[in-house]
Amino acid sequence: MAIAHATEALTPSEYIVHHLTHLNNTGAKQVDIIDWSVINYDTLFFSVGLGLLTVFILWLAARRATSGVPGRFQGSIEMLVEMVADQAKGIIHSAESRRFVAPLALTVFVWIFLMNAMDLLPVDLIPKLWQEATHDEHAFMRVVATADLSATLGMSVGVLLLCLYYNIKIKGLGGWTHELFTTPFGAHPALWPVNFAMQIIEFLAKTISHGMRLFGNMYAGELVFMLIALMGGAWAVSTSGILLAIGHILAGTAWAIFHILIILLQAFIFMMLTLVYIGQAHEGH
Repeated sequence: MAIAHATEALTPSEYIVHHLTHLNNTGAKQVDIIDWSVINYDTLFFSVGLGLLTVFILWLAARRATSGVPGRFQGSIEMLVEMVADQAKGIIHSAESRRFVAPLALTVFVWIFLMNAMDLLPVDLIPKLWQEATHDEHAFMRVVATADLSATLGMSVGVLLLCLYYNIKIKGLGGWTHELFTTPFGAHPALWPVNFAMQIIEFLAKTISHGMRLFGNMYAGELVFMLIALMGGAWAVSTSGILLAIGHILAGTAWAIFHILIILLQAFIFMMLTLVYIGQAHEGH
């Protein structure tokens, strides 16, 4: 959620660039979008921290579960479990696979929801606390891990590895290799290179789109919150300051309410695509 606090020493463009820059191992203000040498410490901290929180929440729900009338917390978790179990049952027909994949999908949903929900915090809150802690007014800190392409592609690559695992487990190494070279156009040797290329393109396209979809939506939402924060920060230096302050509050509230739907929807879509892709690995052609 946006707040009316923008660093006075920064221009609007500098403010946006500053908030879109990660705390990383290079110390550089800007890096290439794909750079294997860069480690974003803020993404690692918030993704791992919220991952541990996800595990704790689910563990606590399991520990407190009773056979009687459930409380609000247990009822909410039970609704999530039933929703994910129903979706997994309709997509993955192997009961043995569902014993692992359904809990995984539930964990993915809660984890991504928590990472997305960091976008609802005031734009300058955690970065300002970090600057105070480090005594560096120019210190960088981004809190939405899913607005980092390296994080979302990392998760989608994890799903890809599971798909490869289940392809080999269900079909056998020989059966899957045969499928790679004979699907979708047939088993004629002249078509093997085309079939193999199409299969590789399909795996790459699903993996990249899986990660890019989540990243693009969360990055855009984060950017809108920053623009709204700029509106609030500009009220003190504008002749129409009171109107900007009111507009900031109204716009920030409206976007935050709408963004809750985006947060839930993106977590659900990522979870569903995880189930769909793993389910496809169970199917023969």
